[in-house]
Amino acid sequence: MKFSFRSKHTRLVISVVFILILVPLVRLSRFLTIAPGPGKTVQLFDFEHGYSLKKIADELENKRIISSAGLFMLYARLHGDDGKLKAGTYRFHDGLKPGEVLRRMVAGEIYAQRFAVPEGYSVFQIGDLLEGRGLFKKAAFLKQCTNPTLLKELAITAKSVEGYLYPCTYDITPKMSEADFIRQTVEQFEKVCEQKFAPRLKAAGMSRHVVITLASMIEKEAREPSERPLIASVFHNRLKKGMRLQSDPTAVYGVRAFAGTVSKQDILRHTPYNTYLISGLPPGPIGNPGSQAIEAVLNPAKTDYLYFVAKRDGTHYFSATLEQHNKAVQTYLRSSATSGIKTSETLAGYHDDRPALTGRR
Repeated sequence: MKFSFRSKHTRLVISVVFILILVPLVRLSRFLTIAPGPGKTVQLFDFEHGYSLKKIADELENKRIISSAGLFMLYARLHGDDGKLKAGTYRFHDGLKPGEVLRRMVAGEIYAQRFAVPEGYSVFQIGDLLEGRGLFKKAAFLKQCTNPTLLKELAITAKSVEGYLYPCTYDITPKMSEADFIRQTVEQFEKVCEQKFAPRLKAAGMSRHVVITLASMIEKEAREPSERPLIASVFHNRLKKGMRLQSDPTAVYGVRAFAGTVSKQDILRHTPYNTYLISGLPPGPIGNPGSQAIEAVLNPAKTDYLYFVAKRDGTHYFSATLEQHNKAVQTYLRSSATSGIKTSETLAGYHDDRPALTGRR
């Protein structure tokens, strides 16, 4: 009788244990193979450092990203991932299986929108792009561009971050602020300068701010990348001779985006940046140059050019003398009144007798 009782008891215990193990495993298997929905509902899910696995699982269930917090916790622990989830903002849809949700969080595949800062764009143009993409409001972004506290933090002695937002593609996450984005772009600028230009910037005989200012003008003027060193040589030659730079993009900076043409009204407009009316360089960059424009400033072509005029294909004709330049203007731009080109005749009488250095269409 003893043996029989013990045998029945053992079988009962084994059966109970088997059921207790099997049922959760069956439920877990089903949980892992079935998504909560058809994949049409998209949710952003965010958690911070220090969140417990239970808190994360409960919030995932509340958002219906997973169907069971308990089974998600069980799977994470069985998989050895319960302490590996990386904080951040994630983008999930209800068609994801729980194993994929866990994988993304362990891998740290944080949701971010890609945003490219184009070469030469000013902070005003970048603000337009950011607002157009629904990432930041232009006004809030521009406010941070001149925030004295942020400028001091970034060790920028100018009044704006203009020129220091390096043209590159960046990840913008939902919790990122305008200041965070600016920090990211300036950090990239500093990294590129350190890797590519640090020794030559120190030996250039110009401050970094001056180099970036010149590079920003070159970036705006050069539609053909190969002409950057030639345009740089014109600017360097003019500065050495004490000639006004008369760069079209400086005449409209802060007023409107440069589109290749300036008017008489533009070049007569009194601003600190208008190199038709001021001598030397503007007080700061007029855009954010890429590394090739910076390279052109540090390594300009060796020429005696003082002028250039735009041809119809977007490239330029370069001249060393006023006579050559005026002939080029007549050749490539027959009507200065309709093209926006300033010749020595049209400029005389309101700032100096030097012809326009550019000939944008």
